[in-house]
Amino acid sequence: MNDLLEGFLGTSIEGKKSRVPAKLDYIQSATGLFLGLFMWGHMFFVSTILISKDFMHTITKMFEGSMFFSEPQPWVVSAIVLFVFAIFIVHAMLGMRKLPITFRQYQAYKTHMGMMKHDDTTMWFTQAFTGFAMFFLGSAHLLMMAVKADEIGPYGSSERMYADVMWPFYLLLLLAVEFHGGIGLYRLCVKWGWFEGENVKESRKKLKKVKWAVTTFFLALGLLTLAAYVKYGYEYSNGHVDEFKPTAQLELRIDQKVRA
Repeated sequence: MNDLLEGFLGTSIEGKKSRVPAKLDYIQSATGLFLGLFMWGHMFFVSTILISKDFMHTITKMFEGSMFFSEPQPWVVSAIVLFVFAIFIVHAMLGMRKLPITFRQYQAYKTHMGMMKHDDTTMWFTQAFTGFAMFFLGSAHLLMMAVKADEIGPYGSSERMYADVMWPFYLLLLLAVEFHGGIGLYRLCVKWGWFEGENVKESRKKLKKVKWAVTTFFLALGLLTLAAYVKYGYEYSNGHVDEFKPTAQLELRIDQKVRA
C-alpha cells in the first residue's frame, strides 16, 4: 500500500519523499565522472600517433597485457571496452530521465531557456543534444572496438579512418564527446560544489573559463590526431609506405619467478 500511495502522490504514508531519485542522481554523477576522465585518458592514448607510430604500437601492446603475458592479448582490451560500454549504457539510461519527452515539455524548456538567457541553461541543451547523438555514435564505436580489438594500432586504426571512410563518423563523435563531456564535468563541479571558493559567482566564472580551455585543447588534439590517422591511412592505401612494422619496442615484463 505504501508503494502504491508513493507511486501516485510522490510521498510515503509518513509524508517522506523517496530517496531513489537522489540515489539515481548520485549514480549518474559517478558514472559521468568516470566516463569524463576516461575520455581524457583515451584521447591521450590515441594521440600517441602524433609522437610516433612506434610509440603508439608500444602503448597499444601495453594495454593488451604485454607486461603480464608472454604475448599481447587483444581480449584484454575487449574486456575493458565492454566494461566501459556497460557504464556508458547505465549513464545514458539515467540521463534519459531528465530529457523532455513530450512536445509540451520541450516547449516549456525552450521558453524557459529564452527567458533566462543563462549560459548554464543553454549548455544543458547542448549537453542533452550531444548526449542523444553519443548514444548511437558511442555505442557503435565501443562495439566496434570490442570485436576488433586486435586491429587497434598505427596500421589498423589508420586504415579504418581512410580506407573504410570512417573519419566523418569519428569527427562527429569527437565533437559530441568533447562538448558533452566538457559540459558534463563542469556541471558536476557546480552541482557538488567542487572548487567552490568564498565568492561562488567568481568561482563559477573561473570554472567556466577552465572548462572552455579544456574543451578547446582536447578538440584541437582530437582534430590533429584524426588528421594524422587519415594521412597515414592515405599513405598505406596508396602504397607510399608499407604496412606498419615496429622498428623499436619497449618491452616491460613483471618477473613472476620466486627466488629463494
